[in-house]
Amino acid sequence: VDLRQAIDVGELELHLQPQFTLAHGQPVGMEALLRWTHRTRGPVSPARFIPIAESSGMIAEIGNWVLREAARIWSRWRSEGLVPLPIAVNLSAVQFQAPDFLHEVGRVLSEFDLPAGALEMELTEGTLMANTDAAVETLHQLVGKGIQIAIDDFGTGYSSLSYLRRFPVSKLKIDRSFVLDLGKHGNEGAEAIASAVIAMAKSLKLRVIAEGVETAEQRDFLKDHGCDEVQGYLYARPMSVEAATALLAATQPQGDMA
Repeated sequence: VDLRQAIDVGELELHLQPQFTLAHGQPVGMEALLRWTHRTRGPVSPARFIPIAESSGMIAEIGNWVLREAARIWSRWRSEGLVPLPIAVNLSAVQFQAPDFLHEVGRVLSEFDLPAGALEMELTEGTLMANTDAAVETLHQLVGKGIQIAIDDFGTGYSSLSYLRRFPVSKLKIDRSFVLDLGKHGNEGAEAIASAVIAMAKSLKLRVIAEGVETAEQRDFLKDHGCDEVQGYLYARPMSVEAATALLAATQPQGDMA
């Protein structure tokens, strides 16, 4: 009940975590992260309320709210004369497989007049592999609407290379569980997986981003092995929309205001 009311009374909000190029340290995107501040209990961990949303069937409704809010933020940046960065939103399996999902995406894109590349959608391997033929069709329709596709938590699931080639994705995201042990002695397994994902992404002409980058050792390993982008506490923590807007304004290319 509280979670349902959270949508109506405005207790949900998005925080944004910037994503940076590894080569130059410039912000190139933002990941939208859902936050809930309960009116009496204060902040509620996503690890607690996301499973509740999934089990109660509310996850699709909340996911649509996140999609709409991300579009609103991007549109606001444009209206303020900034050059907006793409905003990545995470899709649940329930939302992705909902019959009205593509219609909802089209409605949001139309309402906010978003151009191609404004939004990126992150899906896990498990979501894509649940019904591969249907997933391929849906992904192609999303790409046709100008949405970029990333596979989240890559390396933790069970997708085969033959299926990966069928998905019109543009980015693979190395799971933080592998990034955590990079640069540490005795953790060759994590390093082998990370370097293999990067090499595979390159061979498939995909960009690769590592999440959860917290140390210089992790950064250096990823840079040495050709990773394209990073996000994590070493670069920036999740921040409010206002803080993300200030960061965007401070890093705008001179003479290139929209």
